[in-house]
Amino acid sequence: MADSAGAKKVSSTALVVLAVVAACAYGLDQFSKYLVVTHLTPGETVPVLGPVLQLLLVRNAGAAFSLASGMTWIFTIIASAVIVFIIWFASRIRSKAWAVVFGLLLGGVLGNLTDRLFREPSFGLGHVVDFISTPWLVPAIYNLADSCIVAAMGLFLILTLRGIGLDGTKASKKAADAEQPADVVQPAVGDDTVTNAAAPIPPVER
Repeated sequence: MADSAGAKKVSSTALVVLAVVAACAYGLDQFSKYLVVTHLTPGETVPVLGPVLQLLLVRNAGAAFSLASGMTWIFTIIASAVIVFIIWFASRIRSKAWAVVFGLLLGGVLGNLTDRLFREPSFGLGHVVDFISTPWLVPAIYNLADSCIVAAMGLFLILTLRGIGLDGTKASKKAADAEQPADVVQPAVGDDTVTNAAAPIPPVER
């Protein structure tokens, strides 16, 4: 009963972390897009850190980093499926680190999906607002939602390579616990029950 209650408690904590991270990622993405659309002129480059970081407002009809333009409806369906999967899968997460992974992924996917659903030219075919330009690092233009998705994938690889499961424990520790032999029960001091039971029976005198 105690283990079951503990598992439920950890699961609830992970769900809260996932929801908070997703909400923050989504909120920052949509707020940044609002500011960019309101204050920037499409096609105009605004230096922030010289050639290292620039702002450039573009409308993206494709996937993350302006890939596969012209297939907006396909990515709308894929994004919707990913969100449904994360919501369904969330109850299995026991680790806060994995909750951050899925929270970043959920917030990022939901941010770009919102653009595809509610921005021009039409519902489900809307163009995603991209505005971050780092030519020295990535040749394409992207946004905070894309950054959250990439960060989620990076953290996913780190946790996977370290062997950390959804419950927060390492696979090597699980294997060690499974291979550990059962403790041998030792007789208590002064307890001669086992000794007497194993002692030879003396011959009966006739």
